[in-house]
Amino acid sequence: MSSERYKTCVDLHLILRQGDQVLLGQRQNTGYADGSWHLPSGHLDPGESASQGALREAAEEIGVTIEPGNIQFAHLMHHYTNDARTALFYEAEQWTGEITNMEPDKCAEWRWFPLDALPDQMIPYAAEALAHYIKGDVYSERGWS
Repeated sequence: MSSERYKTCVDLHLILRQGDQVLLGQRQNTGYADGSWHLPSGHLDPGESASQGALREAAEEIGVTIEPGNIQFAHLMHHYTNDARTALFYEAEQWTGEITNMEPDKCAEWRWFPLDALPDQMIPYAAEALAHYIKGDVYSERGWS
């Protein structure tokens, strides 16, 4: 047994909703799952809370401002894709500003999809997390065994 403390990367994801639709971006030039659709997402930065990080990522990736009172925790997935990760998913239905592709070098486009008709080509853990979210599950695990 190792005496080193366990560490994990914390991923932040935004389930931005417009009624029964969710916003997804198509990845490009990232070297990981290019062509796949994914939620606005990023990593937690040192010194910020998870919800603050999700708000920051919304501004950085899609150019919108979400007030802290308009975001809520929706799902946590502890997964192993290429490494151990803790993925936090937050939901928001209210924001200000126009959705803009702020990182065109990494994202081909942003598009709304019905929650019951998500694209086949999605990042697998995100697709699984959204399936849990739709069912109302707040916690899931993936890729451990």
